[in-house]
Amino acid sequence: MRNTIARLAVALLVAGLAAAPAQAAPQPGVANIGSAEFTKSGSTIKVPIQGLCSLDGPTSATAQVVAKTGITFGGGTSSCTTAVTDPNTDATTTTSTATGKNFELSALVSAGGPRVKLSTFTVKCTATQTQTNATWSYGGLSGIPNPPSPVPVGYTEPIKKSNGTVLANAVFNTQNLPGDGSVGLTMLRIDFLPASEITGQVALGNTSCEPTP
Repeated sequence: MRNTIARLAVALLVAGLAAAPAQAAPQPGVANIGSAEFTKSGSTIKVPIQGLCSLDGPTSATAQVVAKTGITFGGGTSSCTTAVTDPNTDATTTTSTATGKNFELSALVSAGGPRVKLSTFTVKCTATQTQTNATWSYGGLSGIPNPPSPVPVGYTEPIKKSNGTVLANAVFNTQNLPGDGSVGLTMLRIDFLPASEITGQVALGNTSCEPTP
C-alpha cells in the first residue's frame, strides 16, 4: 500500500474577517476521530462520535476498535488542552487534537465499489487571542484517489464503480468559518449517493477552536 501524507493549514485573524455561511458554530476547543450513520438493505448502521475531547471536559479520550457491518473504526486518541503563555495577563493558547487509525469502509464493495482504507489521520486546531490554526494529515489512503496538494476547501472526489458509476462522494477539507476568528474543520466526509443504494454519511477527523479570551 502506498502511503501518502497530505497537510493543510489555515490561519485566521480575528479582525477583518468576512462572515461565511456555517452549518454549526465552531466550539472553543473540541476534537474527535469521527462517526458514521448510514442505511443499507434496510438496516441502519450507527457509529457514535469516537474519541471526543473538549476543553470543557473530558480533556482527553481513548477510542477502542469499533467494527460494524460495512465499516470499522480502528480506534485512536484525542486531547484538548489549555496552556498559559503569559502569567501576567493570563494569556492562553489551546490545542485540540484527534488521531485515528485503521479505518475501513467496505459498505460499497457489494455495490461494485472499492474498499476504502485509511491507515492513520490527525486533525488539530490551535488558538491564541489573535488567531486560530487548523491542520490535518493522513497516511495510507486506498480506494479513493489522493486529493491534490494543497487541498482546496471542500474538494470532492467521486467514488466510482469500474464502469464509472458514482456511488459516493469523498469530500475533503470541509471548513466552517463564521467570521469571528473561529474555525471548524472536517478532514473527510463520505456522502453516499442513490446509485449505491445506501443513504447516510461517514465523517473522519473533526476539530474546531476559537480565539482565547
